[in-house]
Amino acid sequence: MSTAALDALYAQVQPAPMPVVSLTEIDRRREGDDFPTVPVAGLELTPNEVAAALFETGADNLALPVPSNDALYAALTAAVNTLGPAGIAEVTDTFESLDADPVEWPEVAACRRFAYRLALSFWYEGARSRPMTAGEVGVAVYLSSLDRYRMDDFRQLPLRKMLLGRAIHEGVTAVPTETLIRLGAVMSGELGGTDRDRDREWLYKQALPNYLRRLFAFNLVQWNREQPAPLIVRLDGGGYLVGLTPPAGPDGTWQRPVRAEW
Repeated sequence: MSTAALDALYAQVQPAPMPVVSLTEIDRRREGDDFPTVPVAGLELTPNEVAAALFETGADNLALPVPSNDALYAALTAAVNTLGPAGIAEVTDTFESLDADPVEWPEVAACRRFAYRLALSFWYEGARSRPMTAGEVGVAVYLSSLDRYRMDDFRQLPLRKMLLGRAIHEGVTAVPTETLIRLGAVMSGELGGTDRDRDREWLYKQALPNYLRRLFAFNLVQWNREQPAPLIVRLDGGGYLVGLTPPAGPDGTWQRPVRAEW
């Protein structure tokens, strides 16, 4: 499909205009910090403090099913109210000494992942943010100019990470963020096993008509968590933006959920 045809198609689903927002100006990180703090019950907790508080008060109850960010935040609020500032400081010292081996200490690893998610969620003032889903990253790759390869051949390319990173950046800027989210939800439904959003498939099949390219793009990123991708930002006043690319999570990789984890 030509660029003009795609522009005409996306014009049918363009979001309403929203105020211009500088994400740099609402970044909540303090100077020198890699991650923002998480505001809860009047405190500002580091990711380590968040993980320690969750571990101390309820890690066993959080693992399955995968909790939403709202559920994690509710559990964190309860933990802070139970422990208090002094208790959090005490359990953080102990928690930081625990082995992070996910096999030997799965609850520790889980709480560090949960703390990472909450830090990402509170990255911006007046907004919530989350990692891109596998479907959204797959759509970005589809919409980019990256050639389709056999998977084994792509893995042998010496500059594959740079090529994939460029493709993701190109794809996320090719369409409005709301459209990227919409298309990503359908791709996750079709190729990732989630419930399919059939009411939105007309746009999906028009914008991403080639099944083999859809499959290539999704398979390329679904399990590739060593490849960074930017945040999806939902402004409290309405509207979505693409945010910065955060550092890797506690296991050294980036999250790539199939469903959006708000």
